Amino acid sequence: MAYSTDSKSAAVRRRLDHPVIDGDGHWLEPIPIFLDYLRDVGGASAVEKFLKKAKDTSWYEMTLAERMDKRPHRPTWWGEPGNTLDRATAMVPSLFHERLDDFGIDFALVYTSLGLFFVSNPDEELRRSVARAVNRMNAEMFRPYARRMTPAAVVPMHTPQEAIEEATYAVRELGLKVIMIANHVRRPVPAAGREVADPVAHARQHIDSLGLESPYDYDPFWKTCVDLKVAVTGHSGSMGWNGRESIHNFTYNHIGHFANASHAFAKALLLGGVTRRFPQLRFAFLEGGVGWACNLLTDLVGHWEKRRREAVESQVRPTNLDVRTLKDLFARYGGRVYEEKMDELLGCLSLVEAFKTPEELTERAYKEQIDDFGAFPVASAEELRQHVAERFYFGCEADDVTTAWAFDRHGNHRLRPIFSSDVGHFDVVDMTEVLEEAYELVEHGLITEHDLREFVFSNPARLHTAINPDFFKGTVVEDAVRKEISSPS
Repeated sequence: MAYSTDSKSAAVRRRLDHPVIDGDGHWLEPIPIFLDYLRDVGGASAVEKFLKKAKDTSWYEMTLAERMDKRPHRPTWWGEPGNTLDRATAMVPSLFHERLDDFGIDFALVYTSLGLFFVSNPDEELRRSVARAVNRMNAEMFRPYARRMTPAAVVPMHTPQEAIEEATYAVRELGLKVIMIANHVRRPVPAAGREVADPVAHARQHIDSLGLESPYDYDPFWKTCVDLKVAVTGHSGSMGWNGRESIHNFTYNHIGHFANASHAFAKALLLGGVTRRFPQLRFAFLEGGVGWACNLLTDLVGHWEKRRREAVESQVRPTNLDVRTLKDLFARYGGRVYEEKMDELLGCLSLVEAFKTPEELTERAYKEQIDDFGAFPVASAEELRQHVAERFYFGCEADDVTTAWAFDRHGNHRLRPIFSSDVGHFDVVDMTEVLEEAYELVEHGLITEHDLREFVFSNPARLHTAINPDFFKGTVVEDAVRKEISSPS
């Protein structure tokens, strides 16, 4: 039975002279079927833990007073499509495949939904068993549709070793071509963890964004990604982080939470030198849009101009002060009150590090790191911009008008957004409208037809072929992608 309605998105696709690649759609794994895979992977113990977590209703059972006391953030609710056909589409790969033409999509990268809730679970058995079961299930159920769809593997990141094992298994054994990592790990602060009986649940936590000051060396994992020829796509949010802890309002917690986690991850990759040490790798930050990245790039340039070693030494090193001239200015313009406190003033010139002389401030700083860009050396602001633009890609939903910022010729950056339908989740009311909504950016004069081509085709194609030129081999877009990547980017 065909369900095509000859949608407006299909009409948009017919006007285009290039394919449309969906860089981030979602399916909803049917749990009763998934449990068979989980039982096979992890046995009864993993299934029992999964069911306990999945059936947890503790938030709903709390009184208002208990919620105010314990401050649990409200869990996700009503997160899937209410449209009956779209709900079935998100749950059945064959129906998803059948409807792609009506969505105006030639090829779709399909991401997990179930895995999003478990990829960062602190319980190692549950986390790793769910990831392995999801990967087996998705590889098997989408294999018949490989010409037009490919699923992304779930890769937990609590340790480099578990990440290496799952990514290697997914690519080498299951034949998957895309990996989705957790882009951070919430870890107990070691000192705080020693003070409580259950550090995972009760200790003060910090966010390990994997590239900067992690307790683990993740370079072996990044090297594995190079060896496996996979781009690193991160799809984790920050609900529950400080500032996203409303006990009742999901929208308060949800707005910007993907962007916030991606912002931290991107900074860690850059300032931690990961993108320098592994120049072959490409990273995608999914479902957070590109507006945050435009802001981040502007901030990075501004901080590079002020906080790299050469800048701080020439601009703000305390011993750069001419104390004799400073003393004269104090006396001439400050009057008696300054003259009476002259010696004390000269020994207390800093508000942020009070009661230290310029010599003491300078000497103390040189005992520590004074170059925030030491692991990320660039010779100019333009080199910094090019570095970010070449290595990073940003998943943008169809109705996100801030996507246009990435193409703004009045700015000093041009980034790489990738069309990300997010079908399968609550914010897509009608799956047949996503490409049409993306095309509205052109109709409203926010981007050009050429920009749209980059958004829905060139950028998602280049993300995955940069390290694996054969990524689209055997798919319906193979020839178009080969022609595209052979031309200058």
